[in-house]
Amino acid sequence: MFRQTTAVLRKLRYRSFNGQQHSWKPKSTAAAERAVQYQPGQKIHGFTVREVAAVPDLFLTAVKLTHDKTGAQYLHAARDDSNNLFSVQFRTTPMDSTGVPHILEHTVLCGSEKYPCRDPFFKMLNRSLSTFMNAFTASDYTMYPFLTQNGKDFQNLLSVYLDAVFFPCLREQDFRQEGWRLENENPTDPNTPLVFKGVVFNEMKGAFSDNERVYAQHLQNKLYPDHTYSVVSGGEPLAIPDLTWEQLRQFHATHYHPSNARFFTYGDLPLEQHLQQIEEEALSKFERINPNTEVPSQPHWSSPREDHVTCSPDALAPDPSRQNTLCVSYLLGDITDTFEGFTLSLLSSLMISGPNSPFYKALIEPKIGTDFSSVVGYDGSTKEASFSIGLQGMAEEDTERVKQIISQTIDAIIENGFEEERIEALLHKIEIQMKHQSTNFGLSLASYIASSWNHDGDPVELLQINESVAQFRQALKENPRFLQDKVKHYFKENTHRLTLSMSPDEAYIEKQAEAEEEKLQKKIQALSDGDRKEIYEKGLELLDAQSKTQDASCLPALKVSDIEPTIPITPVQISAAGGVPVQYCEQPTNGLVYFRAMCSLNTLPEELRLYVPLFCSVVTKMGCGALDYKQQAQQIELRTGGMSVSTQVIPDSTQLDVYEQGVLLSSSCLDRNLPHMFHLWSDIFNSPHFDDEERLRVLVMMSAQELANGISYSGHMYAMTRAGRHLTPAGDLQETFAGMEQVKFMKRIAEMSDLSQVIRTLPRIKKHLLNPDNMRCAVNTSPQKMSDAAAQLESFMKEVAENRKERKPVRTHIIERPLDPLDQSGPSRKLISELNFHPCQMKTFFQMPFPVNFVSESIRTVPFSHEDYASLCILARMMTAKFLHGEIREKGGAYGGGARMGGGLFSFYSYRDPNSAQTLSAFRKGVDWAKSGQFTQQDIDEAKLSVFSAVDSPVAPADKGMGRFLSGVTDEMKQNHRERLFAVTHKDLVGVAERYLGVGQRTCGVAILGPENETIKKDPSWIVK
Repeated sequence: MFRQTTAVLRKLRYRSFNGQQHSWKPKSTAAAERAVQYQPGQKIHGFTVREVAAVPDLFLTAVKLTHDKTGAQYLHAARDDSNNLFSVQFRTTPMDSTGVPHILEHTVLCGSEKYPCRDPFFKMLNRSLSTFMNAFTASDYTMYPFLTQNGKDFQNLLSVYLDAVFFPCLREQDFRQEGWRLENENPTDPNTPLVFKGVVFNEMKGAFSDNERVYAQHLQNKLYPDHTYSVVSGGEPLAIPDLTWEQLRQFHATHYHPSNARFFTYGDLPLEQHLQQIEEEALSKFERINPNTEVPSQPHWSSPREDHVTCSPDALAPDPSRQNTLCVSYLLGDITDTFEGFTLSLLSSLMISGPNSPFYKALIEPKIGTDFSSVVGYDGSTKEASFSIGLQGMAEEDTERVKQIISQTIDAIIENGFEEERIEALLHKIEIQMKHQSTNFGLSLASYIASSWNHDGDPVELLQINESVAQFRQALKENPRFLQDKVKHYFKENTHRLTLSMSPDEAYIEKQAEAEEEKLQKKIQALSDGDRKEIYEKGLELLDAQSKTQDASCLPALKVSDIEPTIPITPVQISAAGGVPVQYCEQPTNGLVYFRAMCSLNTLPEELRLYVPLFCSVVTKMGCGALDYKQQAQQIELRTGGMSVSTQVIPDSTQLDVYEQGVLLSSSCLDRNLPHMFHLWSDIFNSPHFDDEERLRVLVMMSAQELANGISYSGHMYAMTRAGRHLTPAGDLQETFAGMEQVKFMKRIAEMSDLSQVIRTLPRIKKHLLNPDNMRCAVNTSPQKMSDAAAQLESFMKEVAENRKERKPVRTHIIERPLDPLDQSGPSRKLISELNFHPCQMKTFFQMPFPVNFVSESIRTVPFSHEDYASLCILARMMTAKFLHGEIREKGGAYGGGARMGGGLFSFYSYRDPNSAQTLSAFRKGVDWAKSGQFTQQDIDEAKLSVFSAVDSPVAPADKGMGRFLSGVTDEMKQNHRERLFAVTHKDLVGVAERYLGVGQRTCGVAILGPENETIKKDPSWIVK
């Protein structure tokens, strides 16, 4: 997987650091206490301890070691968290854009000395209970992490990962499958034309069809033109075919060596065991080398530079005549200076984050563009950091104006500085992030320290965030102009800055296709008849290898008996506050309180449904009570961990044509801020502001832009949503709220010159939604804080009582389900039943400006509590691993593909796929394969392991009891489902394939997002959008 390190999708790129875990027990810190006993200088299994540091804010102890013989660096974070992590990263500094580190990352996972079978990585997904397994290629490192809660599994995965990175087979055949190859379009027919194929080749074609990604890539390449950052580490599609197998092997030999490696482990498993296994299985077999992979500092320019690039026009852009991007990027200091990095990252947030920031006021509010440029703010992913500021969705003629505004804003910041309250709000945000516990804390840590450690920064220093906060407060105290001086130094007086503009070119895709064709013809012209014959033969060999049943017996595996037979019970209490049902769930939340409220949509007039997602995204951002939107944003930052509203479509667990529809209010805060948080909510209930058309336009444009930008990442989700649209009533509403229909609707709203009609609609929606009469609440916090939270909730309910109105539901068939199954007469959820819903078949094609397809087919099956549901879950996972992966990724060259079960639908999908018709036929063949029963008990057991690793993935304290609160699925129902999963047999799997997925039995929907397709255009059974 290629990771754009500038994390384009995190709009506010402040050091994303979430202090979190899930099994933290307030009194016991056994793992952290054990680790404190290590002494610097102590020798353990070929390693020497260098430093031991307690980090109480994160409840962990850090142990830093080096390997005596090879110099490999090691960091262990001991913490009472059973979701243990291992990661190894190598500094990979390519000097060309052939994508060598990325293709190598794919190829090392295709078999190794001890595990020579094809594709051990994908096979281990089904032989383990891992909660996360992946690999990332960044611009200057490659990282291989996994997480698991099972000690034996940890050893199994560690063994496979160590062998993969240090002793891979790197077979030529794997290089051709994963990287690139010339091959006949149909490998079995030597007369079909030769084309480029390969997983990474197609993945990068997909990545480069995304304008945000293209821009971010150019920006980095041009700001750091002198070394490794000037190339595309993931691979530029036209450069990938220049890479040879020999070069790949050479790159491995020089970069994948312990002397160039950094190991990180995290969790409650003992460190000695990890060290012993790593030493015995890998490090003891190496001598020290000088890897010579350091990245030199980028020589500073004596004067600023400007450049221009082009991209493909975006059919879904809010305004087709305004599709330019302009951004100014500044080279900052070395990221290994931890405190400087912390300061610049904070400074960046102060400059761009939220409606009170100077750049938001100067660039976003005048509506010159739709949103900040895709790269914005502080980026610490390269050896020297950068800061970028600019706009997307702007008109070409505004270029000079934007440049001027940027330099004027910098002058204004130097002049006026920042309000103290905004600085406090940011430090409050850091405090919350450190206390909030998520489930894959180890992974957050690994990503957080990766870049700085990669360049020999001190990872332990990075973890001691509170020391940076204290140092920051001290610096401000000593020099009130501390931040302004930084702005002057890094922005005003900095000559190393790049202004990069990007504009759409109508012929962009054509030119790319021509360039690829030209590259292809050049390669073909150099071929002799012998070469062509060899290509055909190698194509057949690869196809043969891909089609053989793989023997994976060399790989370690857990057994189904290693899975816990029962789930731990999560106790909740159901009571009421001001006549509204409340679910209380006591959890170790570290002094945070999590609040949710589900509000029903049942009384909302149908014609307003399309507006609900817009309502959700603006209702907490337009001001309320006595606060305008800027003051509201400030209060939310200062007093809470965020306040949001989202749409919810919840399919019933027993009937396919029954569902619940609503919006979910979510927020969290430190317990000391409870009254403030509820006061903000009651202002939103009692007096939200909807009348500021200028503010609304800004929010609408940002929202439309974000939806349009997201399609090239989540095309498969849009395809699946559309495919399910006509199969269940819930699927239909899901398409309205979150499908292509919503994307098109937001584009329409963004194009309106007058938003007054929208402004009149929002209060109408509000009175139906924010109504205590059809609402239920949930609170998760620690036992000590629960009564306080309950009292605050009670007074909040009093404050909003005047919004309570009994209104008639729009649909006549309402089904009530008790919130507490043991109390049938108590409070209930009100679901909609569409008894006369008729599912129908529909095939939809969306023509998109991408060179790759996203394909999906969905089939109506059964709801969660049906006896066949478990079999369909296992079947989806088994069909993915044992059939579809080989057909769609290995043979078809798509980045991914498979089947999943959920919401009453069995859905097939592919991701960044060069094919469309071929993939639909692979879905069909998958069903035939299942019906034929050509799979073994081992295949079924592996699918069970894989399904259970998802079912048992850890749940954060904030989210415990949420499944029950939202969809009424109790622990008892989960346990029943669990027992059904264990019980699934070969006969069950063949049976459900025949009953639900066979051609005569099924009702299905199909959707494709992709490039122009002549065959589909001519086929009257397709609807082309």
